[in-house]
Amino acid sequence: MHTSTSAIPLAGDVRSEAPITALEIGMFLLLLASYALNAMDRQIFPLIAADVRKEFGFGLADTGLLSTIFTLGMAVAGVPTGYLLARLSRKTVLQIGIAIFSLGTLLTAYSHGFADMIIYRATTGIGEAMQLTVVIAIAASYFARFRSTAVGAINFSFGIGAIVGPLLGGHLIGIERDWRLPLVVFGVAGFGAMALIAVAVSKRMTENASAADARSDLSGAATMWNRNTILLTAMSVIGGLCIYGYLGMYPTFLREHLHYTPSDTGRVMSTFGFGVFASIFGGWLGDRFHPKLVLSLSFAGTGLLGFLLFSGPTSMVVQSALSFAWGFVVSGVLYVNLAGYHIKSVRASLTNRATGVFVTTLYGAGAFAGFIIGGIAARFGWSVAGLVQITLLAAVGMVLSALLRTDRMSLPVRKP
Repeated sequence: MHTSTSAIPLAGDVRSEAPITALEIGMFLLLLASYALNAMDRQIFPLIAADVRKEFGFGLADTGLLSTIFTLGMAVAGVPTGYLLARLSRKTVLQIGIAIFSLGTLLTAYSHGFADMIIYRATTGIGEAMQLTVVIAIAASYFARFRSTAVGAINFSFGIGAIVGPLLGGHLIGIERDWRLPLVVFGVAGFGAMALIAVAVSKRMTENASAADARSDLSGAATMWNRNTILLTAMSVIGGLCIYGYLGMYPTFLREHLHYTPSDTGRVMSTFGFGVFASIFGGWLGDRFHPKLVLSLSFAGTGLLGFLLFSGPTSMVVQSALSFAWGFVVSGVLYVNLAGYHIKSVRASLTNRATGVFVTTLYGAGAFAGFIIGGIAARFGWSVAGLVQITLLAAVGMVLSALLRTDRMSLPVRKP
């Protein structure tokens, strides 16, 4: 298997530990803004899924598959993206990714049926995997001592998109009474972001690595085949099934089972985005506290919330509060630290590949999460679906987190 060396800092590439300039911060914020737009894209389809299902006559499980199939595209593209990063600049791969997911979003609006729609939805995931892998790699290089916190900043930008996307999408649907309009608007906006990054973001910023990598890279594994990466891969699969069981079919649960309006569903889903704002704090927890503690408590919270969301009180206030808590615990803490610990499990030279493995496994499992939970719900009801796919799987995640060997992770040396 080819070993990527793109993350190995060369003499002329290493950024000194001088304070990061305002210009560099501005460029990084622009990258985060492009990912927020991606999050808006991603959140739109679950919101319009009931309308798509009604127009085309899709079954519940098929609708769930359409809602989460983009993660299959992410899984397919995750590892190859790490391979491309060894041969092309990060900025080039980033631009290609944005173009792909924007095109896929636009084409979804002009689908003729299930066959072409599922292809377009999967295509958006390919583009997103390329973008996400690059942005995580850039963040991990610039903030080597606080990698989980840096990943948290990326997920924070996702939270912004998760709030704006459903609200704006619900508004656009209300204007034209057409589920296609939000897809067209966000698809065109993606090409605008691509053009802005091409002009405003320097390769000097995207390609440079941090000198701190060498000092923080103390005990990570020299190969991807190691105990911690294997355990984290299994936990990422569980995380994907839990996260995308919620994201893919929870809006459908609200609209079809609880009979919420599209606008009310958008409001509830936007509270999830507010919870995701905890991502920077969640990343700080991962950098500050023991990995076993952070992951085990995160999985415990995931299991409890999964049960309450699909079996608890049905009022809009309670569902909004639970969605906020889900965003806080599952996306803000669990997701962020699964990504961060994947990177910390290996040497800095394997950062790109570790990110690719995380993206592939979490989103690969997520690709079928909607189909599975939709199928269980159709046969046994939503309560059983939440219990099986989220609560029980989260319990397995708690067990796996206890088996980690944190003494073999690449962790920064703490000052006495």
